[in-house]
Amino acid sequence: MADTLSALRSLMASHSPPLDALVVPSEDYHQSEYVSARDKRREFVSGFTGSAGLALVTKNEARLWTDGRYFLQATQELSDQWQLMRMGEDPAVDIWMADNLPKDSAIGIDPWCVSIDTAQKWELAFSKKHQKLVQTSTNLVDEVWKNQPPAEINPVIVHPLEYTGRSVADKLKDLRERLIQENARGIIISALDEVAWLYNIRGSDVSYSPVVHAFAIVTSNSAFFYVDKRKVSSEVNTYLEENGIEVRDYKSVSSDVALLASNQLKPSFKGTEITGNGTNKAEDKNNDLIWADPGSCCYALYSKLNPEKVILQQSPLALAKALKNPIELEGLKKAHIRDGAAVVQYLVWLDKQAQEIYGASGFFSEGEGTDKKKHSKTTKLTEVTVSDKLEGFRASKENFRGLSFPTISSVGPNAAIIHYSPQAETCAEFDPDSIYLFDSGAQYLDGTTDITRTVHFGKPSAHEKACYTAVLKGHIALGNARFPNGTNGHALDILARVPLWKSGLDYRHGTGHGIGSYLNVHEGPHLISFRPHARNVPLQASMTVTDEPGYYEDGKFGIRLENVLIINEADTKFNFGDKGYLQFEHITWTPYQGKLIDLSLLAPEELEWLNTYHSKCRDILAPYVDESEKAWLKKATEPISA
Repeated sequence: MADTLSALRSLMASHSPPLDALVVPSEDYHQSEYVSARDKRREFVSGFTGSAGLALVTKNEARLWTDGRYFLQATQELSDQWQLMRMGEDPAVDIWMADNLPKDSAIGIDPWCVSIDTAQKWELAFSKKHQKLVQTSTNLVDEVWKNQPPAEINPVIVHPLEYTGRSVADKLKDLRERLIQENARGIIISALDEVAWLYNIRGSDVSYSPVVHAFAIVTSNSAFFYVDKRKVSSEVNTYLEENGIEVRDYKSVSSDVALLASNQLKPSFKGTEITGNGTNKAEDKNNDLIWADPGSCCYALYSKLNPEKVILQQSPLALAKALKNPIELEGLKKAHIRDGAAVVQYLVWLDKQAQEIYGASGFFSEGEGTDKKKHSKTTKLTEVTVSDKLEGFRASKENFRGLSFPTISSVGPNAAIIHYSPQAETCAEFDPDSIYLFDSGAQYLDGTTDITRTVHFGKPSAHEKACYTAVLKGHIALGNARFPNGTNGHALDILARVPLWKSGLDYRHGTGHGIGSYLNVHEGPHLISFRPHARNVPLQASMTVTDEPGYYEDGKFGIRLENVLIINEADTKFNFGDKGYLQFEHITWTPYQGKLIDLSLLAPEELEWLNTYHSKCRDILAPYVDESEKAWLKKATEPISA
């Protein structure tokens, strides 16, 4: 690590102009949350492995900014050469640089790895002291990263209509209508999941996300797909051509954006050019703007455009993708049923292991401690071996294509690390006398899943039960909410926190995110969160969103409960203001653990909801499990009475 920092500093010093600081963000050229191995530059430089964060290297300091999910993990992973900056508590990176770096400083950034939004915000902050953002012509981290993993060549796969529910022609037609509405003659699409969704293609370039490293440009009469051509088979090429999409080399996106800016970008062959259908009116002199999403389009491409002729607003595909069509919704429901069966099979197996290997009282009983004499010396379970078993149960299910994120399998104190990722060499042994939290999900051809359950196979303390029950109450309250059209996730976030706030408890993460249809497990543009950007997009019917409050005690335990919900129209008795009302529908099916619930803290209607949910779990999952698992499921979903 020390060698890496000194090598970077020597490149910074020899750069023209010499750099006073170098910013190393987490993102790739597409501003992705999860990136491929060769794009994990911030992790390589800092040693911090979380999915979110930003490293700053100055002449004599190294600082890492990350959010509340990762404070604990970062303190454990960063060496003493690094200082942790807590987002939301410490000054933001642009403010810190403006305040602490010398006047006239040059701050280096790879313009491909920073969004337009971020670059413009920083330039504004730096202008006060005449500091400047310098776009490096190469990525300095790549120059010092001797064994950087190579780019993988994974095939582009066509995602069939039986799963997508909408044709490419239909999606392109809608997009071109939006371009006309906004007086735009073209749009640059950078977000990997938007490219995949628009062209109905998938890939495996990024672990856990079935996306392809690619850009797209769509104009009023043509469409381009920028990708390493080695990934495109002749069949896929034919499919794209038939849909009016021309395949071009990944690296040529830069020169093509410059051509787009000067209105000289033309398809190479006639097959992709669209004429008639009224779209040619987009060639009017008024339609001279280029649309770029400031959150996902990189600064390098923006630099090729005339800033006077750019529409900087969220890509229209973000919302279009979030509004699931009936085929996608049906697929998501089916995927969650198979996934729920896998999680129940896992809990049955884990319950049996806890009792047989560790002499634990198990999932249902609250025996006093474990029978230490029974602990098998030959067999032991770890956070990783049990999560591998969970993956095995999922892998046996129809349409399984892999996990949707690294499984968070966490025992006791590790469960307090919100995005804990166990490693085989260092992970904890399973402990039936501690809380066990597992947050996991899978990619199926018909949908993406994400579920969290927290369990205890010994005797939970009264405090652990009270905390679990407060989290459950928040989870129920949010899931049962009804709200008028136009309501955003910022307004609903409080519902999940109120039961925790009553006892002076809280959690440092958002409460819900959208989920993709065999795409990213974290999908916008909406979210349920205390963060200000949760105000940007109202919740709408046919969106998906998670419901996942939690509570974490550092060094002791963590609790989180998570289901995926679909937003539906609500049939309310009245309709004040003619707005129309919305409600949630749970599509995740796995029981909650009865013995972790302090029934004295549950209201009658909460208990009624729990029993109804459990009875649905039993009916829905029974056909997917064997007889012994069915018996366990029946016991886990028996009606609870106060």
